[in-house]
Amino acid sequence: MPIDPTLPYDDQNIFAKILRGEIPSKRVYEDEWAIAFHDINPQAEIHILVIPRGSYVSWDDFSAKASDEEIGGFIRAVGNVAREHDLVQPGYRLLANVGRHGGQEVPHLHIHLFGGQFLGPMIAR
Repeated sequence: MPIDPTLPYDDQNIFAKILRGEIPSKRVYEDEWAIAFHDINPQAEIHILVIPRGSYVSWDDFSAKASDEEIGGFIRAVGNVAREHDLVQPGYRLLANVGRHGGQEVPHLHIHLFGGQFLGPMIAR
C-alpha cells in the first residue's frame, strides 16, 4: 500500500532494518552516505536500490532536511553504482516514488536504478 510521505520516519521500515543489518541484502555498494543492493523483485535485468544512511521518508523529506554533504554524497553514490555496473553506456533509468500518487511503498527514500536492457518509454502511452 502506498505511503504518506508527510508521516514521520518509521525506524521499523524494511530499509532501516537492512541498514542496521537486521535483514540481509545482497549489497553491491556501501560508503558513509549510502548503501546499494539488488532488489528482491527485480523489474529489469539490473535493478538496484540505493538508499541514504539517514532517516528520510522521501525525496521531498531528503531535499528539505539533509545537509549539503549528505545530498552530494548520496547523489555521488548513485552515480558510482551506475558506473560500477557499466550502465552509463548504453544507458539506465533512475526512479524515486514519492507518496501515494507516486506509488511509494517503503517510507525510506530509495532510488531504483534499472538497466542492462532497453527499458522503453517511461510511461505507457
